[in-house]
Amino acid sequence: MQTWTIQKLLNWITGYFTEKGVDAPRLSAELLLSHLISLKRIELYTNFDRAVEKKLLDKLHSLVERATKHEPVAYLIGKTEFYSIELIVSPKCMIPRPETELLVGRAIELLRARTGIQLVCDIGTGSGCIAIAIAKNHPNVEIIATDISEDALELAAQNTQIHQLQNKIALIQGDLFEPIASQYQGKNFDLIVCNPPYVSPQEYKKLDKNVKDYEPKSALYAEQKGLEFHKRITREAEKFLKPGGAVMLEISYNQGQAVREMLEKQGTFTNIKVEKDLQDNDRIAAAIKKSS
Repeated sequence: MQTWTIQKLLNWITGYFTEKGVDAPRLSAELLLSHLISLKRIELYTNFDRAVEKKLLDKLHSLVERATKHEPVAYLIGKTEFYSIELIVSPKCMIPRPETELLVGRAIELLRARTGIQLVCDIGTGSGCIAIAIAKNHPNVEIIATDISEDALELAAQNTQIHQLQNKIALIQGDLFEPIASQYQGKNFDLIVCNPPYVSPQEYKKLDKNVKDYEPKSALYAEQKGLEFHKRITREAEKFLKPGGAVMLEISYNQGQAVREMLEKQGTFTNIKVEKDLQDNDRIAAAIKKSS
């Protein structure tokens, strides 16, 4: 009977994933195997000759087959890494993307440049990834994170508890600013941050299977050429910002000019900027509320 070592399994799974068109085949193989045998990814390479027992091989085979049907590896192992933080994920919410780390980085930079306790509103928090990343990287923040999905908020609560941030992050359910207006009337923020749904109807039809067939449509899809939620947020945000407070939004690769014009149209914002990511795609729109 053949002995399956970690090295043999990694090589076989990587080849199989490559043949089946699984995204990032080597990384996906490492994530599945390290999860199954409870080793860090780097530890796989220091245990190359370790044999994997049959009962684990059977479980691995099932996970591999599901991955070849384009079920996201993050859902298969129930976790992902975002901004160097491990988060629980499930089909209840969208998987945090590396692209969103740019939004988090810029938010932290802005908050660190200011003094005193910073009040932050994270609209559409999903897994809680943005709120948690900000809270872990800034000592003086208080964050209110909202989401319309009760399931997503349950997941965000788990992640908040795991990282012991319940004293810095409050989670409330509702549509965009509605729960802020009803439960925190008169509360104004130093920063409003959001990664809203922005996949247009035309783009949604063309999404990869691992996204379209498994991740919640409500976290991805937006009418009005993908700008439905950006329009609502830019229209309402200034009512919840302190003078000099900022709004930061993730945007799609081609939405920069449209979102810039939305912010300009409000007449209450200055320092309006659109930033591109490393792939030269529009990624962030930001603006400051005028002081008067």
